[in-house]
Amino acid sequence: MAFTAQDVMKLREMTGCGMMDCKKALTESDGDFDKAIEFLREKGLAAAAKKASRIAAEGMVYAVADAAAKVGVVLEVNAETDFVAKNETFQTFVKDVAEVVKAQNPADVEALLACVMDGKTVEAALQEKILVIGENIKIRRFARFEGVCAAYVHGGGTHGVLVAFDTDDATAAKPEFAAFGKDVAMQVAAANPTYLDEAAVPASVIEKEKEILLAQISNDEKLANKPDQVKAKMVEGRIGKFYKENCLVEQAFVKDPDISVGKYVENTAKELGGEIKVVKFARFEKGEGLEKRVDDFAAEVASMTK
Repeated sequence: MAFTAQDVMKLREMTGCGMMDCKKALTESDGDFDKAIEFLREKGLAAAAKKASRIAAEGMVYAVADAAAKVGVVLEVNAETDFVAKNETFQTFVKDVAEVVKAQNPADVEALLACVMDGKTVEAALQEKILVIGENIKIRRFARFEGVCAAYVHGGGTHGVLVAFDTDDATAAKPEFAAFGKDVAMQVAAANPTYLDEAAVPASVIEKEKEILLAQISNDEKLANKPDQVKAKMVEGRIGKFYKENCLVEQAFVKDPDISVGKYVENTAKELGGEIKVVKFARFEKGEGLEKRVDDFAAEVASMTK
């Protein structure tokens, strides 16, 4: 599989590695991005396991939790420019759409567009806003949780988080619980966990992580000659670090790094005299995974792929 200058640039953006390293990785992997990232990680060049496409879309992310109705929503609506995100008409539209999701529980975006809002379908309302605002607008995605929820919006809509909890009504009604819920939602926004807990991590992910960690150790001149048993223990130790970085309840709590998020949940439950469990979460970042317009930086890379 051939690759282009833009592919090298994209891999560089995804991994933070140097352009020549990215070119070599794509060459070794015959243009396969997953294999190229794995190659870079095995060489100890790529520090992160997560892929991150270049952010292109503007607009906003919005999240809301209704304590009385016991439902929460997080929603992303994209537009062409950041200027639109500051437009009051656009912001009101996004919040109105979130209310539709909350009340009507559509199965997906297609079903949402068919829902009725103020006497017309959401799709018709969307088309009207496009004409009024003068930019293309797209409802990209949403998540809706039922039960006790906490919502958090960061940076005026750059990030939105929704967290669902399992707790009793008396505990959820306490003012301290609202502050606690916001803390956990802010943790998700800041630390960007991939999984809820260790049990939520697929076995296939752990096996692949072990393979990569073992390759990293084998490629390290200081560690390559260690006995296999020692290498295996080192891998297990690093897997523990993987859990702490990627699982919400295992992460260090951002407001008190001496304890984990799980411990913070446990401590709060004791203080409030009830039981609290984090059930699930959704974290939306504006435009994540969408391509940006390719800029002149591609020219800098082009010469390296000829």
